Amino acid sequence: MDEVLTIEQAAARIQMSERYVRRLVAERRIPFHKLGRSVRTRAVDLAAHLDAGRVEPLTASGVWSGMRRVA
Repeated sequence: MDEVLTIEQAAARIQMSERYVRRLVAERRIPFHKLGRSVRTRAVDLAAHLDAGRVEPLTASGVWSGMRRVA
């Protein structure tokens, strides 16, 4: 079974504030489960959110080709 996290645990896992995680839930940017008044999210859903926001570094050739398109 996948690990289920509280808001506090999810915030600690991604080293962000609880408020940030609650905002992700309120904006429905991460999947969550309501258990009565409690909110839980799965660790894999949190990891997927982090992976979706990944930005790859630029290479030297990528920087120069991007500059040619602007000019």
